[in-house]
Amino acid sequence: MSLAEERQRKTSARNGWLLSAPALILLTLAASGPLLVVLVYSFLEKGQYGNVLWDFSTDGWTGILFSRDIFDDTLKLADAHLTIFWRSVKLSFLTTIITFLLGFPTAWFIATRTPAHRAIWLFLITIPFWTNLLIRTFAIGEILRSEGLINTALIRLGIIDQPIQMLYNDGAVLVGMAYVYLPLMVLPLYSAIERFDMRLLEAGYDLFASRMQVLRHIILPIVKPGIIAGSILVFVPSLGAYVTPRILGGGKNMMIGNFIELQFGQGRNWPLGAALSMTLLVVVTVALLFYVRTLGKGGSGGGHG
Repeated sequence: MSLAEERQRKTSARNGWLLSAPALILLTLAASGPLLVVLVYSFLEKGQYGNVLWDFSTDGWTGILFSRDIFDDTLKLADAHLTIFWRSVKLSFLTTIITFLLGFPTAWFIATRTPAHRAIWLFLITIPFWTNLLIRTFAIGEILRSEGLINTALIRLGIIDQPIQMLYNDGAVLVGMAYVYLPLMVLPLYSAIERFDMRLLEAGYDLFASRMQVLRHIILPIVKPGIIAGSILVFVPSLGAYVTPRILGGGKNMMIGNFIELQFGQGRNWPLGAALSMTLLVVVTVALLFYVRTLGKGGSGGGHG
């Protein structure tokens, strides 16, 4: 490359950065600005009626795992906080498992149809995104409530005499989140399975592999990037879910998202709410890094097709 061409290339690159600088600055401020405010708030003292006092304090971070006794001001383990953390992780993990068990055969079915039929099935999968999350959650509540569709059908069939309490528990929250986030699992799985070379199945059966061996040693390793992507897309929003646990859990079965909202609202403990928000961000970041690292190791398997 000649000196003139090298100079022209550098000039073009510099002009490109200068043209994109306003948008990059705006995006950086819009993304990092609020996070910086939350981070600063987490190291301040709480105000008496909300807001913060501009005095450095680590009480917000300490309050994540510990609480102070109202009589002698000693620290003790915050059992209620740990329960909320455990419920959030548990329900998010179970939601991911359920959506995978339902989404994998669904994605396989769609990917093995003719191109014209695939478009129809994908259209049906994306229909729930056209409806507001709040409306979908209320719809699940109407199905699960004591006078809802399930209880009414069971009573009319003579299976039960009294309605079963299905709402306002972890089971209802799990059902709601699995329904809400199922499309987020199906679409990445479909994208991975669509590129799958079906001739590999024939090769496996020709080598006398059983169906389970074909699934474990051929299908799952190759579609692994889609599985990981779908799991992250389901686990991350499930961990911070607010609407579904609030409506279907009845306020008694809080998750991290509800707990954070409580601190900024009735709890009037903004530093604790900010510290919880940053903790949730760290957990999500770790999950995303795990996704990138795992995909980097096994992503080559998704290129068959």
